[in-house]
Amino acid sequence: MKLSNQTLIILLGFIASSSTASSFGTSSSSKTLFRNTIRSPSHHQAGADRAFLNIRGGSNEEVVASTSFSTELSAQSSENIEPESTIPEPVPEPVAAVVTSKALNGMGPKAAQPGPLRKLFPSFPWYTLPNLLTYVRCIAIPGLILQFYLSTHVNKNIHSALIFAIASFTDYLDGFLARRWDICSPFGAFLDPVADKLMVSTGLILLAGKYGAVVAVPCSIILAREIAVSALREWMASRGQRDSVKVGFQGKCKTALTMAALSVILAVPDGWSVASAVKQAVGWDLVMNIGMIMLYMSAVVTVTSGSVYFKAAAPVLMDSK
Repeated sequence: MKLSNQTLIILLGFIASSSTASSFGTSSSSKTLFRNTIRSPSHHQAGADRAFLNIRGGSNEEVVASTSFSTELSAQSSENIEPESTIPEPVPEPVAAVVTSKALNGMGPKAAQPGPLRKLFPSFPWYTLPNLLTYVRCIAIPGLILQFYLSTHVNKNIHSALIFAIASFTDYLDGFLARRWDICSPFGAFLDPVADKLMVSTGLILLAGKYGAVVAVPCSIILAREIAVSALREWMASRGQRDSVKVGFQGKCKTALTMAALSVILAVPDGWSVASAVKQAVGWDLVMNIGMIMLYMSAVVTVTSGSVYFKAAAPVLMDSK
C-alpha cells in the first residue's frame, strides 16, 4: 500500500511539473520532452516510455531497444506489403476459323461449305449473287419486250421463250442460294417478289395482246389476284400482322405453274388459233394446248391461294380482334 501511494504521489508530481513547465517555460527538460512529442509519433512513444521508466524505475536502454525494434518491424512490414494485384481481364474465346471466314465472305453463320466453284474463284463476292440474279430478272423484262415485238428471226418465239424461262429460273436460283448461304438483305427481300410479279405480268400482257380472249381471261384473273393480295399484305403490314399473309405453298405453286405455262406458250410459232388446235392436236398445236391447260390451272390455283390469304386476314378485316 505504501509503495502504491508513493507511486501515485510521484506520478501526480511528474504531471504537475510537466504541465507547469509547458505553460510557463521554467523547465528545459520538460520543453525538450514537449518538442519530441510534437515531432513524431515515435518520439512521443519514446517520451512516454521514458516517463514510465522514471516512475517504474529502470534504464533507458530498454526504451531505445523497444523503439528500434518497433521501427524495424514497421519497416519490414511496409516492405513485405505486396501491391494490390490486378484482376486480369477475361480473354474472349477465339472465334472459329470457319465462322470468321464466312463473315469475311459475307456469308451467314449457317452457310454451307464452299463448293467447287467457290473454291475455284474465292475472291469473287458470292454473297452478292442472289441480288445480281434478281437484277438480271428485272433487266430481262425490257429485253423480252424488244425481242417479242422487234425481232424478225425465224425462231424469234423460241428466243422469247428462252429469255422468259431463264429469267424465271433465276427466281428459284436466287432463293436457293440465299437459303444455302444464309443471306438475307432488306433490299433483296423487297425486290425479289416485285421482279417476279413484273416478269409474269409482262408475259401475260404480251400473250393476251397476241392471242385475244383465250389468254386475256386467265390473265385478268391472275393480275386481279396479284393486285388484291399485294394490297392486303401492305395493309396487314401496317397493322403489324404481315406474317399471317406471308407466301405459302399454294402461292409458290401458282408462281411456278404460271411461269412454266408462259414459257411454253411463248415458244409456239405465230399462226396458232383455237380452231386449228381443236382439229389437229399435233406438233406445236399440242404444245400450245398443254400450255393453255397449265395457264388455266394456274388461274384456278391463283383464286384458291388468294382465298387462303383473305381467310387468314378476315378477323382483322372485320375488326373481330
